[in-house]
Amino acid sequence: MKALVIGGTGATGKVLVRQLLCDDDFHEVVIFIRKEWDIQHPKLVVHLVDFEQIDQWKHLIAGDVAFSCLGTTLKQAGSKQKQWHIDYDYVMQFAQYAKGNGVTNFVLLSAKAASDKSAFFYSRLKGTLERSVLNLRFENTIILRPGLLLRPGTNRMGERIAAKILFFFNKMRLFMKYKPIEVVKVANRMRREAKNHCCRRLIIESNEI
Repeated sequence: MKALVIGGTGATGKVLVRQLLCDDDFHEVVIFIRKEWDIQHPKLVVHLVDFEQIDQWKHLIAGDVAFSCLGTTLKQAGSKQKQWHIDYDYVMQFAQYAKGNGVTNFVLLSAKAASDKSAFFYSRLKGTLERSVLNLRFENTIILRPGLLLRPGTNRMGERIAAKILFFFNKMRLFMKYKPIEVVKVANRMRREAKNHCCRRLIIESNEI
């Protein structure tokens, strides 16, 4: 299989790319990134791209399965408008061209509590993206909604504090749907589900990963 990946330099994306490169079922792994990356592998094809000029490289979005791990934070984006542009517009353009170029499987990394009707901006953003991707009607659409992602060696104080609080409640069997999850488990589930060729639309909640 030929895999296409956007968001391959993020926490989950990096792990996913490494897993795909080690998986014999994938003969080629194509990543679309904005900055140089130092990983080299015989199966890896790296395209340095400008997501604002996707029309110039849309022909490269062709393969068997497309993965999106692309996403940013409000702090990184600088505004809600810019975050929507990155998390929604970039991903949807990629998905639309993948569909048009014959890609049959699409695997989307979303977020816990995603809903296009949510009163919360981030949840509404992710839910709207999910709905739009589902409406493209790939043969297989897999959506994962992880809770708090545990990133190896993270220096984000907020993440560490939130993880400790959730682990405390999890020990009492509370808030199990929000149990923190390692990025390696999320990436592994994305990779495994991409190899299942049943025609389906599957949403996997955090406690099911």
